Amino acid sequence: MDQLIDELIKLAFAEDVGDGDHTTLSCIPETAMGRSQLIIKEDGVLAGVEMAKRIFHHFDPSLKVTVFIQDGTEVKVGDIALRVEGKVQSLLQTERLMLNVMQRMSGIATTTRKYVKALEGTKTRVLDTRKTTPGMRMIEKEAVKIGGGVNHRIGLFDMILLKDNHVDFAGGITQAITRAQDYLKAKGKDLKIEIEVRNFDELEEAMRVGGIDRIMLDNFNIENTKEAVRRIAGRFETESSGGITFATLRDYAECGVDYISVGALTHSVKSLDMSLKAF
Repeated sequence: MDQLIDELIKLAFAEDVGDGDHTTLSCIPETAMGRSQLIIKEDGVLAGVEMAKRIFHHFDPSLKVTVFIQDGTEVKVGDIALRVEGKVQSLLQTERLMLNVMQRMSGIATTTRKYVKALEGTKTRVLDTRKTTPGMRMIEKEAVKIGGGVNHRIGLFDMILLKDNHVDFAGGITQAITRAQDYLKAKGKDLKIEIEVRNFDELEEAMRVGGIDRIMLDNFNIENTKEAVRRIAGRFETESSGGITFATLRDYAECGVDYISVGALTHSVKSLDMSLKAF
């Protein structure tokens, strides 16, 4: 994860600064010193403070960052999250990348917290998905955790998730599961197996085969979700996915599923408004 984040920061500076921030270099003396503060302009959940520190220190290790509000804290308009001081040239060249990351992460954390609060009183946890911005998955999934959500698999490498296309190409539920089990044994890997089912016939087949950890109920309505949970009876973890909105979130949770996966946590959030201003 650290390596991927470092590469993201390096790439982000390469595309933004290029061969130099000629605006800053032309009007700000190299020796000029200053300080800026991060001002919250919209209520929400703060996320990305640790990333901001990494961005500042990657560009200029001499920048001094003072943090007043930690990741995961609910913030209000006018709050000062952090201050940074050092070379003005460095402050100006790091400003946009830091804001882009913190605004994006805070938007995800804020949205996630909304879903988490809607599930209070149930056993259900909200999961993210792989519907993330290319290159930014690690920090977007970290923002979900900061907001109180749970990470599903990080990528294709840390869990086996047999979705509808895998099942269809493999020739069915039984073939997909048994091939996955054989693969893990042959490779000496210890990964969880999740199978997506689209109807009760597939559900019953998956349970007969067994050797799986979680069953994803894909596009099941409320009534069928309740029946599926009853049939599974705690033998496997359960996850609801597909067609679930914030308005129906609680209804699905009350069916007794362990998890609800929500792509909207990362693929369509609004960034939280904030600004970095000299003072």
